[in-house]
Amino acid sequence: MKRGLLIAVAAAVCVTGAYFSFSKWAIRHETVELYDAARDRVIDVDVAIRRDAEVRSMAGLTTLPVAVVNHGNTVKNTEYSFLANVLAMRGYLVLSVQHDLMTDAPLVTKVGQLYVGRLPVYERGVENILFTVNEMKKRFTNADYSKLMMVGHSNGGDISMFFAKEHPEMIKRVVTLDNLRVPFLTEAKFKILSFRSKDPNFVPDPGVVPDDDECARTGIEVIKTGAQHTDMSDRGPEAVKEKIQNTLDQFLSEDSDLRPTRTDVLKISGDKVSTGTAISGGAPAADRAQHSAALLPSQR
Repeated sequence: MKRGLLIAVAAAVCVTGAYFSFSKWAIRHETVELYDAARDRVIDVDVAIRRDAEVRSMAGLTTLPVAVVNHGNTVKNTEYSFLANVLAMRGYLVLSVQHDLMTDAPLVTKVGQLYVGRLPVYERGVENILFTVNEMKKRFTNADYSKLMMVGHSNGGDISMFFAKEHPEMIKRVVTLDNLRVPFLTEAKFKILSFRSKDPNFVPDPGVVPDDDECARTGIEVIKTGAQHTDMSDRGPEAVKEKIQNTLDQFLSEDSDLRPTRTDVLKISGDKVSTGTAISGGAPAADRAQHSAALLPSQR
């Protein structure tokens, strides 16, 4: 891990709550239903955007960077607002894509096959993302779809990494939360940040996560959260989400052009947005509440 990120994380845990400089206008969320006629498939997208950034974009004063959020297995695309809000706060147009439908076959593990039998799922995810991006170009015309921030949890993290492998020219950064199957791209020209759980029921396949030496060589950031795998969505405890939010915000702040321009203070908690004042003091004790896994080992 880079020294700057370590210092920033250490400073962040000295603040109670996830507080960030932000516009007094909140973040707008909208659900958009898309239809891919070629595949006869409905794709729901949760759009999150800073209201002031949207106004400036509509006026042609700024071009929005774009982030795509990919959900985990059995978790909905709307259950990552704690991530979407941080991204929107930094000026991103955030597209949280619903990859799974009730009619889709469940995830399976087939030992010996590429990516343990999940290649069709990753390929479908890539098609979903490409279709979503092309449709959003018609709705948000002043946004940069050529260099995406790809974010994903668990199976969504694997979709994110697979998309980056297939379309590296479209990627600016990749952020994963406990992806388990698709190996990190160690020779990539874009930045990678990954949050890892401490969960014996969710162990990455061999060769997925680079060792410390390889991370140091390539600049990949790996954050050991100590959390449970299933805590890395809106369902998780506040302490876990706040730790991820603080680190993600620092990761985004390295792009100076994305720094918030207002000085109002906003507290981000799940899908709720409220103003508040940062308070110095000890960090809240991490809530390591055990969440029972709803999946069989072969489905994770």
